[in-house]
Amino acid sequence: MTLMSAALIVMSCNGNNEPQNNDSPLKEKVAAFKSVPLTADLSDLSENEKAMLPLLFKAANIMDDLYWIQAYGDKKALMESVTDSTAQAFIQINYGPWERLDGNKPFIEGVGEKPAGANFYPTDMTKEEFEAWDEPLKTNLYTMIRRDENGKLKAIPYSEFFKDQLTEAAGYIKEAAALAEDEGLKTYLELRADALLSNDYYPSDVAWMRMRNNNIDFVCGPIENYEDALYGYKTSWESFVLKKDQEWSKKLEHYIAILPELQKALPCEQVFKDETPGAGSDMGVYEALYYQGDCNAGSKTIAINLPNDEKVRNEEGSRKLQLKNSMQAKFDYILKPIADELIAEDQRMYIDFDAFFENVMFHEVSHGLGRGQTIKGDQTVREALQNYYTSIEEAKADILGLWCITYLFEQDSLSEKCLMQNYVTFFAGIFRSVRFGAASAHGKANMMCFYFFEKAGAFTRDEATGTYSIDFEKMHQAMLDLSNWVLTVEGNGDFEAAKAAIEERGYIRDTLQKDLDRIAAKGIPQDIRFEQSISILGL
Repeated sequence: MTLMSAALIVMSCNGNNEPQNNDSPLKEKVAAFKSVPLTADLSDLSENEKAMLPLLFKAANIMDDLYWIQAYGDKKALMESVTDSTAQAFIQINYGPWERLDGNKPFIEGVGEKPAGANFYPTDMTKEEFEAWDEPLKTNLYTMIRRDENGKLKAIPYSEFFKDQLTEAAGYIKEAAALAEDEGLKTYLELRADALLSNDYYPSDVAWMRMRNNNIDFVCGPIENYEDALYGYKTSWESFVLKKDQEWSKKLEHYIAILPELQKALPCEQVFKDETPGAGSDMGVYEALYYQGDCNAGSKTIAINLPNDEKVRNEEGSRKLQLKNSMQAKFDYILKPIADELIAEDQRMYIDFDAFFENVMFHEVSHGLGRGQTIKGDQTVREALQNYYTSIEEAKADILGLWCITYLFEQDSLSEKCLMQNYVTFFAGIFRSVRFGAASAHGKANMMCFYFFEKAGAFTRDEATGTYSIDFEKMHQAMLDLSNWVLTVEGNGDFEAAKAAIEERGYIRDTLQKDLDRIAAKGIPQDIRFEQSISILGL
């Protein structure tokens, strides 16, 4: 299952078997990820709920192992070939020898470029070969592509390819289900364990959508498409173990009821908003207890909008999970210091955690807005936009999140606060997210937004101080224009428009790069990494 021969890997990052010296650039790169303990108050959990956590952690660890195979190949061979502890730490952060927040550049000498298809496809497979292959399972979300004994391509279901590991993980999840006191959680865990072995995730996705009263949540399985940069077809293994903040979640309940209203009011032509969001949508606030797999690679997820299955979303809606402790860490250690450096002094008063929380929350809400199917009806938007889908979808969620807040403010639903807080905090957040780089869908999305705003005159940059000020009226209009553009591209399934936008605006130009270098020189973390374990939680 290795992506490449371990013989290609030089034993340490400076080309020999000796540990790197203290001046190693990798030392600074590791330090750019602020170490944050994942802790939470578990005192309100029952004894059974506490007993479930170690079992869910064990299943999550297996998801991590499977993601390593998809993203790189043989983790053990790679780690054993590198003796330098700094290099090993950076490999762990990146789940491989390529730097995720710097365009997937290799940082282990001799490794070579990361294949666009990661380890989902044979490295010698051409696009022409794949597209000429008459196999309906080749685009399935849950298959690995390999060669048979005759060198021909074959599609292997995840449930078969990872059978031994998934059987073990399903066992842990079944044990946890037996301890579950909430019937909705019990049903979901039982069905999710079955899904790992059947490759059919629909029943468990529906059961997850119908949970309402659970204190513990467990996101587990092959979920996001970011790792497959070749086609965007294949899903990656990941897992979150979460504890619901019941008090904060109750504050958000009324927003779910207005999803159909938001869909109808979208700033685009009627044909691009004709779908109706599922009536069962839910929104909640959680404390993150454990991240493993795709969600733990490089930049860390601070909110979740699932499921991704368009059929489930149409029938049941979606759930939006805000990870409050992770979000607070990114605000305190990254966004606020960035704003103090790059936002004009007279606008820094608008940088606010509640505004950051709202921006992220409505980003997730916005994943459920617009169309899941193109207006022709023969393809999902994901299928039509292929490898450009994730970046365009993240751009949609970013800008529509700001539109949602503006719309609610104008309807007096957010009248007690200053809308300027959301706009300035949103703009400052762009500098945080573009640091994720061109290999990240979120990074590309923020670059496109930044340059769209620049062209519209939505902000100015003071050459003397190197700080930015937003023009509220121009940013408001640019927000409406970009919202309309992205909803139209997705609704039309316009592959060429998506490609052109990313090629034109999905990279960092010189002035922005210099400002990002200033942030780095100040020692502001690029992202966070977690100290996480059962013992850290006090169990």
